[in-house]
Amino acid sequence: MSRAVLTPPDASQVQADVARALAEDIGPGDVTAALLPDRPDSAYLLCKQDAVIAGRPWFDATHQALDPQVRIEWTVAEGDAVSAGTVLAILHGRNCSLVSAERTSLNFLQTLSGTATTTARHVAAVAGTGTRILDTRKTLPGLRAAQKYAVRCGGGDNHRLGLYDTVMLKENHIRAAGSLTAAVHAARRQWPQLPLVVEVEDLEQLREALAVGCDRILIDDFDAATRREAVRIAAGRIPLEVSGSVDLAGLRAIAEDGVDCISIGGLTKHVQAIDLSLKLGDPPLR
Repeated sequence: MSRAVLTPPDASQVQADVARALAEDIGPGDVTAALLPDRPDSAYLLCKQDAVIAGRPWFDATHQALDPQVRIEWTVAEGDAVSAGTVLAILHGRNCSLVSAERTSLNFLQTLSGTATTTARHVAAVAGTGTRILDTRKTLPGLRAAQKYAVRCGGGDNHRLGLYDTVMLKENHIRAAGSLTAAVHAARRQWPQLPLVVEVEDLEQLREALAVGCDRILIDDFDAATRREAVRIAAGRIPLEVSGSVDLAGLRAIAEDGVDCISIGGLTKHVQAIDLSLKLGDPPLR
């Protein structure tokens, strides 16, 4: 689990995402843009609602793919909270390229800003408790790296990136191994260098996980009383993560019980895109 550090995304991953998206949208060519006189022009990027901005690298790469000479002058940074009506950027380029790149660039920015904005709300709900907000693997297919980056823009932390970087023993793994202890021992033998997370279903399994050892214990769908008892039993020996049946309204109460992490699939699964527009010409005076 990586700490929320806003490191730039891998450029090759961004370019691959953009190439795939442009191929999907433009195909053999933008037949409507082909009707326009291709000449220098400018455009402005407008945010129509309060938001946390994420996705600038994908936005930039989309426009640069169609016009390597385009200039994009951003007025905000990644992770900035902005109010409705904010002009986020001014673009200078060829009008055909600006309009051809419009939808794809906005799709990236509106989706990733939506993820960052949702994450920021959840992070704010637990402020001061010491509890960290985590994402999950419930991401849009093909955009996991992008959405997990957006979670960091919103102040959240990343859970495992995939099935390869963390051993996470859940109900089916434990059943197949014969017991929680057997599953942990097998994991430590085969993957000693990887973090080990164990999901427990009750307090008996919690005690077993504490005894055998791991890097984090996931208590899934515990009611409030059982969750508080789990915190008491663990006593800070191994970090506890809450997952399942978590909503924004009840988030702070869970954090105040003393858990270390709360993982929320809705950060990336329930995408609520931010309302953005890209318009040719100069921005309106405010």
